[in-house]
Amino acid sequence: MTDFDPDAMIERFRERAASVKRRQIPPVEGEARREFIRQAELDFRDFAMLGNASATLEDGVLVIRLDLRPDAAG
Repeated sequence: MTDFDPDAMIERFRERAASVKRRQIPPVEGEARREFIRQAELDFRDFAMLGNASATLEDGVLVIRLDLRPDAAG
């Protein structure tokens, strides 16, 4: 996997997070609407977290670092 670019992968996650934020809610009601919104919130969180990660290839192993510590600056 010599042509794999971990930085490009992270950028794709940033783009996915932005896409989820722009996503329109389809014309559904009730439980289907709540489920769509819930899934969009999960998608955004997951994509945004990975979009804020750093990734490297170390001896053929993809290493993703994601700092989940609370921001000390506020």
